[in-house]
Amino acid sequence: MTASLCVLGAGLIGGSLLRAATAAGWETFGYNRSEISAGADGFDVGTDLPAVLRRAAAADALVVLAVPMPALDVVLAQVAAHAPGCALTDVVSVKAPVAAAVRAHGLADRFVGGHPMAGTAESGWAATDAALFRGAAWAVTVDDGTDPAVWRRVARLALDCGSHVVPVTAAEHDAAVARISHLPHVLAEALAQAGAAGGALALGLAAGSFRDGTRVAGTAPDLVRAICEPNAEALRAVLDETLAVLAEARRALEDDSLAALAEAGHTARRHYEEQRREVISGVEPGAIGWLETLRAAGRRGAVLTAMD
Repeated sequence: MTASLCVLGAGLIGGSLLRAATAAGWETFGYNRSEISAGADGFDVGTDLPAVLRRAAAADALVVLAVPMPALDVVLAQVAAHAPGCALTDVVSVKAPVAAAVRAHGLADRFVGGHPMAGTAESGWAATDAALFRGAAWAVTVDDGTDPAVWRRVARLALDCGSHVVPVTAAEHDAAVARISHLPHVLAEALAQAGAAGGALALGLAAGSFRDGTRVAGTAPDLVRAICEPNAEALRAVLDETLAVLAEARRALEDDSLAALAEAGHTARRHYEEQRREVISGVEPGAIGWLETLRAAGRRGAVLTAMD
């Protein structure tokens, strides 16, 4: 039987998911708040949310929340009303606030959080790409109470889209992405402002380091806020750490030396480049201790690349 997927929100991530899952053989359909050109591209995306959700319920589809965090409560209320029995996941950039919202709507028993670590500075259906998730990490949550059957479906979706699965708790996910996703957004915005403040000459001289360092500053401002603000507590903590590093660099320049910063940064980058991922195997969702085993593996940086 062909697996069914219902994606709620057809922006960059949701739309790319529709494309990738369709290419992988899933039966797909979805919802978007406004009319988009998905139909012209051969995809079934409607604007009547209750109707789409009733269809998802009839098909026993895996429902994916792919709307920005500010829209989540409205959409979850409709899921609770029209498709409460469907397996449910998401692709939102934070996990603990999403899980809390899902619990508030009585949908926690059928929910497993997800977050593909992929994207571009572009947005909307026109930017979607079936290959967006290939080779990417896809966080899949392993919190207490996780339904093993739903977890397997969510993991299968990630694998079918070309990603590798990183098992992680919601809290650990949010602490990690504050460092490697949300902080880079903040730093890119600050770096872009620093370059622009130098005027036409500075921008005329700008090359690779400035271009690469400011890439995500090209993201729509409302989307940056939707990504970063729900994780404000974790982001504040890592910003404090980073500000302390920068303050020490400022002090060190009084002695005309950035040696400590350069050495530490170079070592950290090499550690990232040389990391080799352990592959998870032999874990059966639902078996005794399966959640604890996957949590421990995720903390080691291990990934799931196939389902038994």
